[in-house]
Amino acid sequence: MFANRILSGMRPTGSLHLGHYHGVIKNWVELQSSHDCYFMVADWHALTTNYDNVSIIEKSIWDMVIDWLAAGVDPDKATVFLQSKVPQHAELHLALSMVTPLSWLERVPTYKDQIEKLSTKDLGTYGFLGYPLLQAADILVYKAGLVPVGEDQVPHIELTREVARRFNNLFGREANFDELAQAAAKKIGKQGKQFMQQRTAYLQDGNAEALQAAREILAASQNLGVADRERLAGWLENKGKTILPEPEAKLTAASRMPGLDGQKMSKSYGNTITMREAPEQVSKKVKAMPTDPARVRRTDAGNPEKCPVWQLHQVYSDHDTREWVKQGCTSAGIGCLDCKQPVIEGVLREQQPMFERAEQYLTHPDRVKEIVFEGCRRAEQVAKETMTDVRAAMGLGF
Repeated sequence: MFANRILSGMRPTGSLHLGHYHGVIKNWVELQSSHDCYFMVADWHALTTNYDNVSIIEKSIWDMVIDWLAAGVDPDKATVFLQSKVPQHAELHLALSMVTPLSWLERVPTYKDQIEKLSTKDLGTYGFLGYPLLQAADILVYKAGLVPVGEDQVPHIELTREVARRFNNLFGREANFDELAQAAAKKIGKQGKQFMQQRTAYLQDGNAEALQAAREILAASQNLGVADRERLAGWLENKGKTILPEPEAKLTAASRMPGLDGQKMSKSYGNTITMREAPEQVSKKVKAMPTDPARVRRTDAGNPEKCPVWQLHQVYSDHDTREWVKQGCTSAGIGCLDCKQPVIEGVLREQQPMFERAEQYLTHPDRVKEIVFEGCRRAEQVAKETMTDVRAAMGLGF
């Protein structure tokens, strides 16, 4: 498993807004400096709910990639690629569909939730039922160790872990597995004997400390290749070779970006500011925001806690500005338009470097395609290696 490798993605279904930036992309920009990051344009996933409106997908792909780059995603640090241009995603999805119980997909919490929320769409398709399995394939084809998600997405990672576990249990034991594992243990050197003693203590007595000690010996060994390391990891717990490692959820800090009406910013609520919204539009939208209904007249005192604009001050204003707003609102010392101006300035200040970075790609669109083409090439190299192991394990390696 590549413990430091991260896989994350977004569906191209329209313009990205500041909720996407604060909720996802800002985190990506931080992670790319410390992790091996793969950021995926999930265009096949877009078809699960937008199969009847595909015209939006292609334009959204390139707009979205430019938004990522404008926000600070660095193609020299992270791999940016299109899901549909790496066919191994679909191949692994098909392979996993052969062994994944139908009931596992039907119990995913977001399945029924989305059907209820999108009741106007016909989602009685295999593609929609199977999209969590395609997500699992997206992660497992890169043997990603970490997947950054919010609390609501943890069940998807747990499904991915269960699918990987079932696959490994079904296909992970090679014909001469025990002999290969014992030969690999000898490669550890002086620690090999201790590794085997700890393994015995764990398997015979269920000694959890012995299991941990054996794992530490394995982790510290410098003399093992990937295949031998995976064999020993499986042999240690009397399992087979780990072909598809189980990923961990990397919980991201809850970031509820407020929209123009005080609800969570979302396209479905029509309360968004896009990442590259024109300054005059930003100003117009913020000035039109509803405020505390108690402030009917300029001279009426208000309560910031009841005002959607106050929520945006929590994101864009410093302590002194917030204190000025609180004092001015509760005493009617400032008007609502006065209160909104620092928010407008804060949004425009955040967007300015995005516009500057985006300009180089808008004037040279071929550069965006070069970045994605190179990202697809790098992603496919990794995905091919995984599928070689998967095909061999399933008897298709001839």
